[in-house]
Amino acid sequence: MGLSLALNSARSSLMATSAQIAVASRNTAGANDAFYTRKIANLVAAGGGSAVTIQRATDAALFDRKLLATSSVAGSEAILDGLKTLRETIGDSADANSPAARLGALNAALQAAANQPDDVELARSAVDRARDLAGSLNTAAATVYAVRAQADAGMADSVARINDLLGQFETANAVVTRGTGSGTDVTDALDDRDRILAGLSEELGITTVVRAGNDLAIYTDSGVPLFERTARRVAFTPTATFSGGSTGHAVTVDGVPVTGAASPMPLRSGRIAGLSELRDRVAVTYETQLDGMAGGLIDAFAETDGVSRAAGLFTTGLPALPGSGQFGLAAALRVNAAVDPRSGGDLTLLRDGGINGTAYRTNPAPAATGAGYADRLRALATALAADRPFDPESELSTRSDLFAFATASAGWLEATRKAASTESDYQATLLARASDAYSNAAGVNVDDETATTLQLERSYTAAAKLLTMVNDLLKTLMDAVR
Repeated sequence: MGLSLALNSARSSLMATSAQIAVASRNTAGANDAFYTRKIANLVAAGGGSAVTIQRATDAALFDRKLLATSSVAGSEAILDGLKTLRETIGDSADANSPAARLGALNAALQAAANQPDDVELARSAVDRARDLAGSLNTAAATVYAVRAQADAGMADSVARINDLLGQFETANAVVTRGTGSGTDVTDALDDRDRILAGLSEELGITTVVRAGNDLAIYTDSGVPLFERTARRVAFTPTATFSGGSTGHAVTVDGVPVTGAASPMPLRSGRIAGLSELRDRVAVTYETQLDGMAGGLIDAFAETDGVSRAAGLFTTGLPALPGSGQFGLAAALRVNAAVDPRSGGDLTLLRDGGINGTAYRTNPAPAATGAGYADRLRALATALAADRPFDPESELSTRSDLFAFATASAGWLEATRKAASTESDYQATLLARASDAYSNAAGVNVDDETATTLQLERSYTAAAKLLTMVNDLLKTLMDAVR
C-alpha cells in the first residue's frame, strides 16, 4: 500500500511539474509579444494528488489607463499631423511666401507706383505683387481643403477598421465565455481580446465592463455602446471633395452621431476624435482666417461710382462684393483680368480706376503721361492699411488691419501647432509610462522564467528518481514473491 501511494505521488508530481515547465516555456516564447501576459501555473489538490490550474497576470486598472493613453496619443497626433501640413502654407510673417509678407510687398509696390504714377513698370510690379498675394491665398486654401479631405478619408479608414475589430472581438469574446463556462484554459483568448481592445482604442476612446462568465461589454468614452453581446454597427459617409463651406458627415454608432456639433455624446479621444476636430474646427477656423484676408483685400481695392461699390483689383470673378462671413473667398481670389496684362488687361486702370467701366473711374480721361495721378494709388495703399471688421469665427481680433490680421493668423497657427505638439508629447509620455507599468505587472521577465524552469527541472528530476526507486522496489518485491 505504501509503494502504491509513493508511485501515485511521484506520477502526480511529474505531471504537475511537467505542466509547470510547459507554462514557463510558454511564457518565454511569448516574452517579445507586447500583448502576451505572464501565465501562472498554480498547484491545487485534486483526487489525492495535485493538479495545475493556469491563470494570467493582469492589472485591470493599468490596462484601462493604457487604453486611455493610447486613445489620447492617437487623437493628438492626428491633429498635429494636420497642423504641420497647414503650417507649411504660411511659415511666419518674415517668410517671403507668407500672406503677411506678400501684403507688405504689395503695399511697398503701391507706394513706389504712387511716387511715379507714370511709370508702367512700377504699376506692373504692383499688379504682379497682387497676383503673388492672391496665389499664396489660393495655395493656402487648397491645402486647407486637402487637409480636410485627408482627415475625412482617415475617418473612413478608421470606421472600416473599427467594424473589422468589433467583428474579431465578437469571435474572441465568444471563445472566452465558452471556455470560462467549460472550465478550460482561456488565458490566451483573453490576450487576444486585449489585443483587439488596444487596436480599438487607437481609433476611438473606449471603456469596458466585465460581466458574468468573463463576458465583456465595450462603450465609447462618451457612453455609447459599441459591443453588448453583439457588435454595434459604426457607419460613416465619406465626402468626395471639400471646398469653401463644405461640411463633412458625422460618424455614427447604431445611428447615433458620435462626432460633430450635433452629436449628443461626442467622442473625447482616439484618432476619429482628432480627425474630426481637425476637419471640422481647426481647418475651418484657418479657412475663415484666409477668407477674411481675401474679403478684406476685395473690399480695400473696391471701386465706387458714388452710389454702389464693385470689386476692383481683387475679385472672385463677380463684380459684386462678397458678404460678411462668406466661404471660399481665398480659393477664388484673383487679380481682375481687366487690369492684369497677362490676361490682356490695362495697367493704367490700377492708377485711374474704371475697372468696372468709366462710371467707376477716379481720374479723368488719361493724360499723356498721367504723372499727376497719384492720389488713387495712395488711397489704395491707405485702404490696404486701414482697420476693418473680421468674422469672430476666425478666433482672432474682430477689428484689425490686414497686415496685423495676417500676422496674427500665422501666430494663431503656430500657437495651435505648438500646443498640439506639447499635448502629443505629454500623452506619448503617459502612454510609455502606462505601458511600462503594465508590462512590469503583467509582462514576462525572461530571467525569472529561466530561473523558474531550472527549479522545476530539479523538482522533475527528484520526482523521476522517486519513481525509479519505487519501480526498483516493486521489481524486488515481485522477484521475492516469485
